[in-house]
Amino acid sequence: MTRVLNAERRAPLSGDTRSAVVFLHGYGANGADVLGLADPLSEHLPDTLFVAPDAPEEMAVNPGGFQWFPIPWMDGSSDEEAERSMMASVDDLNAFLDALMVDEDLMPEQVCLFGFSQGTMMALHVAPRREDPVAGVVGFSGRILNPELLADETVSRMPVLLVHGDQDDVVPPQSLPLAAEALQEAKFREVFAHIMEGTAHGIAPDGLSVALAFMRDKCGF
Repeated sequence: MTRVLNAERRAPLSGDTRSAVVFLHGYGANGADVLGLADPLSEHLPDTLFVAPDAPEEMAVNPGGFQWFPIPWMDGSSDEEAERSMMASVDDLNAFLDALMVDEDLMPEQVCLFGFSQGTMMALHVAPRREDPVAGVVGFSGRILNPELLADETVSRMPVLLVHGDQDDVVPPQSLPLAAEALQEAKFREVFAHIMEGTAHGIAPDGLSVALAFMRDKCGF
């Protein structure tokens, strides 16, 4: 049985929902932390609904923070616990996306997944395995989980933008070319990348500008 994800929302400036961006936050954060990204984006995407769900698990080591799955080398969990938790969160996120599309009368091609760090890992795992392709995936400062499985398990292919800071000391910058290689081996035809120079584990203005251009040009928002 899936868990219901609580979500923060920002309504379209135009009042007319023709697309949606689903922000997926990182380890130890929450939806409110990333919903602020809607502020600089919404004026350029006036018909877009911005939604930012909280991950389903509260963190024992950081009360008030949420996780999509535990990280063994950070919280002492086992690899088995992390895998089990991640798969449960995959089901939760899929159910959330299905409900969002029904409630907002949106088609998959009108929805973009926008992840940061652990949220990127979720987006890059979930989107390729959904029956119908979403409009696109924007992944900041993350990586692909189990890249060796991607080619065999990919069902849908959509445009993907990977963005990473070259000074990231949390998720190594080389995770970007490794993710791009895995996507290309899985026959994704539109894989784009941007390096944020001088940026650590975060989202810099140049990266957000590239993400906006991607959502307008490749997702059709």
